[in-house]
Amino acid sequence: MIDPFPIISEHADWLALHKPAGMSFHSEAGAGVVVHAEQQLGMKLYPVHRLDKMTSGVLLLAKSSAAAAVLAEKFRRQQMEKYYLALSDRKPKRKQGWVKGDMSKARRGAWKLQTSQQQPAVTYFISQSMAGRQADSPALRAFLLKPWTGKTHQIRVAMKSLASPILGDSLYGGSPAERGYLHAYALCFDWQGQPIELCCVPRDGADFLSLQDELAALWPRPWQLNWPSWQQPNESSDGGA
Repeated sequence: MIDPFPIISEHADWLALHKPAGMSFHSEAGAGVVVHAEQQLGMKLYPVHRLDKMTSGVLLLAKSSAAAAVLAEKFRRQQMEKYYLALSDRKPKRKQGWVKGDMSKARRGAWKLQTSQQQPAVTYFISQSMAGRQADSPALRAFLLKPWTGKTHQIRVAMKSLASPILGDSLYGGSPAERGYLHAYALCFDWQGQPIELCCVPRDGADFLSLQDELAALWPRPWQLNWPSWQQPNESSDGGA
């Protein structure tokens, strides 16, 4: 039995819910997150972006095909500000900065980062060492990441390139855990002239929960931080993390 999805925000044209970790976006062996949301709310819903199975957090769904087209175009034109939280138990090569490069397919459904930058995946990150884990466990570092583009597995590949694969992300060499510690933390966009700011702290995963208050205090409104600028090329993608 699937627990009802918490609703983060609802508008006449769309709603944002909290997707749990471990649930597929598309219906595979069983119903996916969109089908479950439709059953929960008793209405037709239209996906405009997606989250990987291991990723929890803010998921935006449209209530009509017209609204879906507008929202999908905003994602395609990179007019959505996306912010992610991740945890790793390995020290990164650097504490903050850009991760840029083209991405190509690797083995077992994975992707890899290239040195070329013809159509690069672009992510900026900051990180902070965290307290509160058991003494016999490796220390954790929290990452706040802002992707400018929306390539498949972009954040997961970026984290691996930093030598800090996401905790629980076995595809990219992360240490074993009960879930993949990647969370869609916030989403900001303009809707009919009104600024929309959606934010949701992680609600599952022992290490996320143990750090929930610390993470919320560290980056309460990630869109207000002094992020560097990047000139966006024309690119088509809905963004999957």
